[in-house]
Amino acid sequence: MDDPTGPKLFAVYLGGDPAPGRLTEDHEVVHVVATDINDARAAAKAKWTGVARPHIDAVRLLRVVDGHLVGLQRTRERQSDDIDGTYEPEDP
Repeated sequence: MDDPTGPKLFAVYLGGDPAPGRLTEDHEVVHVVATDINDARAAAKAKWTGVARPHIDAVRLLRVVDGHLVGLQRTRERQSDDIDGTYEPEDP
């Protein structure tokens, strides 16, 4: 993690023009591995699946999360497409 030129994990908040018939912008958070913030921006835009070119509202380097150091290790494993889509309208 101490290599300033090595890969880092970024969270990027993308926004884009609404799809036809919609009134508000679409937004999504994507995670990318990049060596710097400029590469992270480009990698995030490449993940956009909206109808028009996206813009970036925010980028954050994820180095420490909730007191845990984030590290990256190259692997041949594939990311699962499983998403927990549970909607919780109220906190318990």
